[in-house]
Formats: sequence, structure tokens, C-alpha cells
Amino acid sequence: FMFIFPTAYFFHTGYTESVFMPLVFGALLAARKERWALAGVLGAFAALTRVNGMLLIPVLAVEAFMQYRREGGGRFRREWLWMLLTSLGFLVYLSINYSVWGDAFYFQKVLEKYWYKKLTWPWVGIGGTLNDALNRSPAEAHMLGVQEFFFIALGAVCTVWAWRRLRPSYAVWMTLNWLLVTSTSHVMSTPRYMLGMFPIFLIFARLAEARPNWGAIITVWSLTFLGIFTALFVQGHWAF
Repeated sequence: FMFIFPTAYFFHTGYTESVFMPLVFGALLAARKERWALAGVLGAFAALTRVNGMLLIPVLAVEAFMQYRREGGGRFRREWLWMLLTSLGFLVYLSINYSVWGDAFYFQKVLEKYWYKKLTWPWVGIGGTLNDALNRSPAEAHMLGVQEFFFIALGAVCTVWAWRRLRPSYAVWMTLNWLLVTSTSHVMSTPRYMLGMFPIFLIFARLAEARPNWGAIITVWSLTFLGIFTALFVQGHWAF
């Protein structure tokens, strides 16, 4: 389901998803295998690749807490502190900004100037997608309004589902990523960013296993919009 997701073409071009996701998977797997030094190193590279790699710190903390409870509690393990190494990746990124531009947070200025993005409450950006759906030209209304809002809603539903059916650490990852995507003055590229919310694909798989008809519906929807969005993307049109 991940590789037929409507925006899976971002795995095959010069964007960060194809690097970021293996690092996230590796960090989480290493934590579950109690190889905490490796988890910290992979987390650091993830945070160097994308800012939401920093969200691995609370996610790994949840994994550590789960191990703490499984062992009966009462004993802190120093190797859990390796998770804090994740922050080193983001610090390296800030240092690069400072070295090149003289401002560690220069990327924020770029986001605000060219993409009209700055941190705010989620309902501000979500309201903006509804406004785009109602007031732009038909093509722009669909891509910048309808599709953005649909994927925001999909992420929200799957986040709730993750809290009910998946590991707590995966639910935390979903929640924090959804908030990061939506807590901006101008929501955009949500369908692309959903690729990073990988528990969605676990939910799809479980749903398909339990109810094959739903699996067929998800597959047809995914392949249909993968074809449409890819066609737009390769022709140079906006496709998230």
C-alpha cells in the first residue's frame, strides 16, 4: 500500500522521502530490538534529512517506556539516552544554515517568503484549504483545496485508528506528524507528507486482511490517483 499510494512517485525523484523513510524504519526497528545506539544514530540522520525526524525523540521515548513497563519497572537504563542523539542531526542542519546564510533558522524565512508558511493553529491552515476549494479555479480548487482537505481528513481518521489498534509509539508518530503538517498558515503538500505517516499503510493492510472488499476499494483508489498525480507531475504541473 505504501508503494501504490497516490503520491508514491516521490520515492522515485529528488525528494527526501526515499532517504527519510528507511532511516525512520531503521531507528524504530533498532529501538524495538533494544539496539539503542543504532536507533540514536539513525534518528540523527533522519533529523538531518527532514525536520520531522526530531519527532523520533518522543516516539523512541514511548518505546523505551514500553520496555520499562515490560521489565516490571523500577530500573532506568542508560542506553535509552542514545535517543537524544537524534537532536544532533537537526543541530547539524541548523549549523549548515548558519554557515551558508548567517542565520540558523533561515529556512523559516524561505518558507514564509515563498510558500507563505509559518506556525499557527491547525484550524487556520485547514480553513485555508476549504477556502481554496470554494474560491479558486476548478483545477486549483481540486488540487489545493479538495485533495489537501481529503488527505488531512484521512490522516486524522488514521491517527485516531492508530491510537485504538496500533503500538502507542506509532500513534504518537501519527499525531505529531499530523499536527506538524496542519499547524501552518498555508497547508500544502499534505498528500506527499502522508507518505511519512507510515502507520496509515499498516491500517490499510489490516483493513484489507479483515475486509477484502475494502482492500479492493483502497487499491483502486490508490492506483487511480497515483496515475493521475504522476501524469500531472511528469508534465510539470503542480502535484504536491
